[in-house]
Amino acid sequence: GASDGNLSVHARKLEDAGYVECQKSFEGRVPKTDYRLTNAGRRALERYLAHMEALIHAMKTR
Repeated sequence: GASDGNLSVHARKLEDAGYVECQKSFEGRVPKTDYRLTNAGRRALERYLAHMEALIHAMKTR
């Protein structure tokens, strides 16, 4: 699995690209970080999935 630090680096890159929004809070004394996909992030994800599906389809029909 990925470490917290590794995930944090990737999440920051997605946040910097405008694909996710980050909200930090506490539940009692425990820090909590929530991420939300932005509209731009959803569009990018949909483009990526469509591209991957097209590649899979192309490989199946070879």
